[in-house]
Amino acid sequence: MASWIRVLLLLLACLLPALVESRVRHYKFNVVLKNTTRLCSTKPIVTINGRFPGPTLYAREDDTVLVKVTNHVKYNVSIHWHGIRQLRTGWADGPAYITQCPIPQGQSYVYNFTITGQRGTLLWHAHILWLRATVHGALVILPKRGVPYPFPTPHKEVPVVLGEWWKSDTEAVINEALKGGVAPNVSDAHTINGHPGFVAPNCTTEGGFKLSVESGKTYLLRIINAALNEELFFKIAGHNLTVVEVDATYVKPFKIDTIVIAPGQTTNALITANQNSGKYLVAASPFLDTPAVAVDNLTATATVHYSGTLSNSPTTLTSPPPRNATQVANSFINSLRSLNTKTFPAKVPLKIDHSLLFTVSLGVNPCPSCKAGNGSRVVASVNNVTFVMPTTALLQAHFFNTSGVFTSDFPANPPNAFNFSGGLPANSSLATTNGTKVYRLAYNSTVQLVMQDTGIIAPENHPVHLHGFNFFVVGKGLGNYNPKTDPKNFNLVDPVERNTIGVPSGGWVAIRFLADNPGN
Repeated sequence: MASWIRVLLLLLACLLPALVESRVRHYKFNVVLKNTTRLCSTKPIVTINGRFPGPTLYAREDDTVLVKVTNHVKYNVSIHWHGIRQLRTGWADGPAYITQCPIPQGQSYVYNFTITGQRGTLLWHAHILWLRATVHGALVILPKRGVPYPFPTPHKEVPVVLGEWWKSDTEAVINEALKGGVAPNVSDAHTINGHPGFVAPNCTTEGGFKLSVESGKTYLLRIINAALNEELFFKIAGHNLTVVEVDATYVKPFKIDTIVIAPGQTTNALITANQNSGKYLVAASPFLDTPAVAVDNLTATATVHYSGTLSNSPTTLTSPPPRNATQVANSFINSLRSLNTKTFPAKVPLKIDHSLLFTVSLGVNPCPSCKAGNGSRVVASVNNVTFVMPTTALLQAHFFNTSGVFTSDFPANPPNAFNFSGGLPANSSLATTNGTKVYRLAYNSTVQLVMQDTGIIAPENHPVHLHGFNFFVVGKGLGNYNPKTDPKNFNLVDPVERNTIGVPSGGWVAIRFLADNPGN
């Protein structure tokens, strides 16, 4: 008997670390309306648990997360866990009519997924209509217990969620644009943790977000761009930022005074309170290096408050970069390199099975009912295909082998070659092909995807997110991608690893990834 007890104790000793290493975390998200005042104007907004931004979801690497979402509003709802790989849990990814049917009013759905091989800052947001304008929040994945950061441990960690604010109902804004066939109105302000700051001269009752710091201490800012449309600059007066992570992947640390962050991207940066006591302005302002596209030009503001600073003390100011400061943006982007250590290697695919070229463009299609567009509708397209949202989720149709929902003929290359960055040749049609098309990849195949902006209508930056995967950004450039010469300059050693990338205005970006995640 004693020997059996010793064996049992030995087994428990071996299993116990694995049992306590990970845990199941339960969250409840109630989708409700909340009257909210910004810019001295009040409106009901869709929120999670009445909060804007929504609650921060915390977990550790290897944890299983269960989020029960109950919908109490009139809109259908789904939640996307932006950047979570969703290995074998594609049903939990969240995009409506892609991996799931949306949650109707009065109904609930439990998202169930395990966080495998990931740690860092991501975000969650609604993935239907324009609800993500107010339905979003931080998703923080801590390392396994006992595993340190590959950088100095900060005194405190602070989520910083950047966003946009419309005085009007955002669903009315996008519905009016779709009905008229034109671009939607730009936002009325940007926000930092839900607050525009002191941006309205006739509205002085609203303060901005305040980050309280102690002199000499170092803080980790988990910066998230939850805006719908705009890339943003972020800087703090008198302080440098040490960038240590993007999109929940560690990078070689570097110091810089201004970061640029596209919608859906995240950046972790250390800030040390090494200045004189006082208040220092925090600024989030738009980056857009094409003059043909409308943009919300207001700068959101917050403040860094050193402990012991009087409330009436003057604030040290900073000037945001010009909105077309491409050099400032590239200084940040070109500094990003994967950590590429033994513990965190950069496993860049070197042999490629699928080499794809996607043009990312605008087009104009007929729309007899679109009065604002004079009988036409401005549309987006990839390889001249404008996506048509199905009424049956694509993953459901694939799983049950349902025909008629999508076709598998998405083109690997644009149908016609032309001077992409220069625009269409004279007398060419601006019309696109409508369709619900997919491109199939074999399991464990390797992919190189070059995304090329075009000058059709106007060149502009396009943020692109790859669901279910991280990818390596091996190259980028201005003008047209050259398949013979540009790959010679690819970084295949320590390129930055991301899940969201901005296709540069009038240029291209090349990414590589391993297709190891069926169902995403």
